[in-house]
Amino acid sequence: MKNDFDRIEKKIQQGPYTDTWDSLSNMQVPSWFSKAKFGIFIHWGLYSIAGHNNEWYSRNMYMQGTEEWEYHRKTYGEHTKFGYKDFISLFKAEQFKPLEWAKLFAEAGAKYLVMVAEHHDGFQMYRSHISRYNVVTMGAHRDILGELKTACLQQGLHFGASSHRAEHWFFMSHGKEFESDIKQELHRGDFYWPAMPEPDHQDLQSRPYPSEEFLQDWFLRTCEIIETYMPEILYFDWWIEHEAFKPYLKKIAAYYYNLGKEYDMQTVICYKHDAMIWNSGIPEIERGSFADVKPYYWQTDTSIARNSWCYTDTLDYKSAEEIICMLIDVVSKNGNLLLNIGPKGDGSIPETYILKQIGAWLQINGEAIYDSHVWRISEEGPTKIKEGQFTDAKAISYKENDFRFTAKGGFLYVFAMKYPKHGKITVKSLAKSKDQNLPYFHGLIENVIVLGEKKLPKWSIDYDGLHLDMQIEERKLPVVIKVQVK
Repeated sequence: MKNDFDRIEKKIQQGPYTDTWDSLSNMQVPSWFSKAKFGIFIHWGLYSIAGHNNEWYSRNMYMQGTEEWEYHRKTYGEHTKFGYKDFISLFKAEQFKPLEWAKLFAEAGAKYLVMVAEHHDGFQMYRSHISRYNVVTMGAHRDILGELKTACLQQGLHFGASSHRAEHWFFMSHGKEFESDIKQELHRGDFYWPAMPEPDHQDLQSRPYPSEEFLQDWFLRTCEIIETYMPEILYFDWWIEHEAFKPYLKKIAAYYYNLGKEYDMQTVICYKHDAMIWNSGIPEIERGSFADVKPYYWQTDTSIARNSWCYTDTLDYKSAEEIICMLIDVVSKNGNLLLNIGPKGDGSIPETYILKQIGAWLQINGEAIYDSHVWRISEEGPTKIKEGQFTDAKAISYKENDFRFTAKGGFLYVFAMKYPKHGKITVKSLAKSKDQNLPYFHGLIENVIVLGEKKLPKWSIDYDGLHLDMQIEERKLPVVIKVQVK
């Protein structure tokens, strides 16, 4: 282990990045990331075998009195006879076909992919020399992360990996509260280790303070993912903002960014809340958005289902329309959308038609999304987005006078979020200006077309706005109006 630390420290000292926030704040957002706009996130692991309620099954099944506690006992037996570790032998990944996965994601219009390399449960979905509890040594006996990276690169997708290991400090702790397969005495290397008491998640200095032994283990596991798979995105889940992780987090960032420079790769870290200093990575919003356009790049991660990140047999799927509307709104505000899917325990992907519908829409309208930029405003209309995390519980109902905007080259793109059946719309933000000193549109429009339509619309512009009149076949999905500016 000392040799690993020495080797990593040497790479940090060689620069150009050092493990200080001053140095790391010089990070440059990869150009491929700012152009990509849309990626796929994957939660797949032992919890997918249980397929019940959500990906926190491994924690909740040990919490006495919960629905998962009762379900587990009825379905699998007492916790002393069948614990979470016993799902490992059931994880065979019989239907895992990485090239088919990658082709589906490319067909959906995604430009990058982020795979959960290790979730809170502590089971590694990759080859590891640090722990034997990994998918190559046990279960499927396949390098899931490695195979998926190879397939993604073949399909032209950028590849990323995420670590949710930090929460493992406390994730399995409730199994110590009664007689189960989680014993009181746990040591480094044990699957359930360390299973410490669960803290207040909002307390960034909570006790018991993560031990140096656990922090070093977390650090080396993360560096192993970097060294072995060299992801272009390294994604962290939420608990790394705890004070204990900060020294090692800075070292990880410096090591990762330095390797990116050495390999001539544009790399970036995605983080939540204020786990990292500003401009040292990409800020992330979970299941939510910003209300207004931002001057910096950001990302939202949300799931194709409302009630879980992993596969369950009770998923409440979102429609393609809802997801496309969210993509448009996020991109208009300078963000990227990372859409999660949850494969079944055997590796098959359910509800692929939703992804294919998104891809079909992007096939027609993608020029307004990919490599686009924000305009002087992001939106027009009555429907406003509630800012913050976990705001996607219900679909947003857009009105016929709701519009979003992007720009690219000599064109402005207007997204009609709900195109009216009568075919008549007015975009007030493109009205002739009555006062050139005001920060509104004051230019010349040369032409207007509707993407995906062969016929040309009737259009005019006056002091009320840009008027467009064209009936089209009924579309449930947003319509994109391409405005050529002279």
